[in-house]
Amino acid sequence: MRVAEAWRVALDALRANRMRSGLTMLGVVIGVAAVVVLVAIGTGAKELVEAQVEGLGSNLLIVVPGKVQFGAAPTVSRLQLSDVDAVARVVGNRDDITATVQSGETVRAGRAQKFTSVLGVLETTPQVFVRSLARGTYLSRSDVDTQRRVAVLGAGVARTLFGDRDPIGQQMTITGVRFRVIGVFVPVGQSLGVDRDDEVHIPITTAHRLLGTNRVDALAVKAPDPAHVDDLGQRIVAELSRRHHDTEFSAVTQEQILGVLGKILGVLTGVLAAIAGISLLLGGVGVSHIMLVSVRERTREIGLRKAVGARPRDIGVQFLIEAVLLTCIGGTIGIGLGVSAALLVTALSPVPAAITWWSMALAFGVSAVVGIVFGVVPAQRAGRLDPVVALRTE
Repeated sequence: MRVAEAWRVALDALRANRMRSGLTMLGVVIGVAAVVVLVAIGTGAKELVEAQVEGLGSNLLIVVPGKVQFGAAPTVSRLQLSDVDAVARVVGNRDDITATVQSGETVRAGRAQKFTSVLGVLETTPQVFVRSLARGTYLSRSDVDTQRRVAVLGAGVARTLFGDRDPIGQQMTITGVRFRVIGVFVPVGQSLGVDRDDEVHIPITTAHRLLGTNRVDALAVKAPDPAHVDDLGQRIVAELSRRHHDTEFSAVTQEQILGVLGKILGVLTGVLAAIAGISLLLGGVGVSHIMLVSVRERTREIGLRKAVGARPRDIGVQFLIEAVLLTCIGGTIGIGLGVSAALLVTALSPVPAAITWWSMALAFGVSAVVGIVFGVVPAQRAGRLDPVVALRTE
């Protein structure tokens, strides 16, 4: 038998049992579609996180007390505003540094109220982090120096407290203390799991008086030269360690944040693909079972072919081609369903599913390999049948 003839016979056999062939392919279809859509979701989540980190600003250094690693215990911050001036001397420009102290507080305007994040910051925050105003102005150096009670609202807070009214110039209270609204941020949504529209910025000196503290939770530095971000981080950590001998500090770059998050999301994507691969494996078991049933049902046909000159290899190739056809057709249908499901996820959820060519190629390749692996045993069994015994089978 020529290979072309084997393909024709295999296709005829599949068409003769359309229902059984369709049900057999179903497991492969589900497995391949699951691999494509889950890998697309994992890849999309990774790209979304990368875009959010990069959207914070360029050449960023985040300086915090303690070690930045999983499982590390939180460290009480000993940073103070005087450390900002010390770091400014290392950086060479105070406008490239901002400091933050944060607390969750209830804010009110009239009868409306909301529990939100209140951030005490320096006036340089919009230059260090990429934040734009929809209306009004941001905090000034004078606001920080004079502990003025003014606030800049996130879009979500402004909408909750003032609805459709213009918040600029309106009064609000934070823990019962009256503040005047001077600005509202442009809506930006969530970033790294934090709703950046659910924030209120006030001068850090005002926050110290309001919260009864003088600590600084973290420093953020915009490095003037991207080629020397790591070196600048080391010099800042050395200066802070000299000023606070009993505290360890960490300077984290955007690349380090992306590296850690990328590894986590990469592992997550791999786990999702492995889970989906289990269903593909089960689909392969179903293919093997159906092919063994097919060999049993077509014993007389096999005996007749061998009696007229078909070799065991010819019979084996025929049944192997049938198994590969089942899985490859199922794989093609599964890729189409997976791509459609990924597009549906993108349209209906906040996580964009990024369809990658390698996931589709991998899923199709695995489906073909599944057909070969799980088709070998039925093919070998068919090829080993004795023609005389096969022809006498009822």
